[in-house]
Amino acid sequence: MWISERLNRYAYHWERRHIDGKVFRHDNIPHAKWKHVKTFPKHFHDGSEENIVESNISDKPEEAIREFLIFVRDTLRRSHR
Repeated sequence: MWISERLNRYAYHWERRHIDGKVFRHDNIPHAKWKHVKTFPKHFHDGSEENIVESNISDKPEEAIREFLIFVRDTLRRSHR
C-alpha cells in the first residue's frame, strides 16, 4: 500500500505474479491511457496491468484499506473452494 496525503495519491496493490500471474491494484495515478474509465483518475487493475476497470474504492484511506483487504480475503476464499 502506498498513500501520499501531500500528493493526494494512493495505490493498494496485491501482486500474485509468482503464484498465478495476477496483479490487482486500485490507484488514482492519472495515466492518460485510462482516461476512458468512468471513475478516472481512479481505476482498478483487475488481474493484470492492462485489464482496467472502474474503481469505486473509498476516497478515505482507512475505509479503502478495509475494502481492499476484504477483496483480498474474498478472492482467496473463492480460489480455495
